[in-house]
Amino acid sequence: MKKIEAIIRHFKLEEVKGALTAAGVAGMTVTEVRGFGRQKGHKEVYRGAEYTVDFLPKVKIEIVVDNSQSQNAINAILSAARTGNIGDGKIFVSDLDSVVRIRTGEAGEAAI
Repeated sequence: MKKIEAIIRHFKLEEVKGALTAAGVAGMTVTEVRGFGRQKGHKEVYRGAEYTVDFLPKVKIEIVVDNSQSQNAINAILSAARTGNIGDGKIFVSDLDSVVRIRTGEAGEAAI
């Protein structure tokens, strides 16, 4: 099993959700996060004072999929989230040892 975490732009969330659903992903967790990478933030002016916004708002999507589904899920995120500009985000893929559904006690792929 794989855990896929994607940091994307806010306005791409619905497109990514639709693409993942079409790729057969059953569920996801979405969190609003703030951070920066190469984009390094930007400067804004508020009431005449200039200040730097270092941490930019993004959305973090977490999904768990079977190994056979992982590349399809990654491709779905890539195609839906890409704008071609700096700040499109990142995808992190990790191996997952086990998953347990709390309600039933099912483990492994049955718990996804």
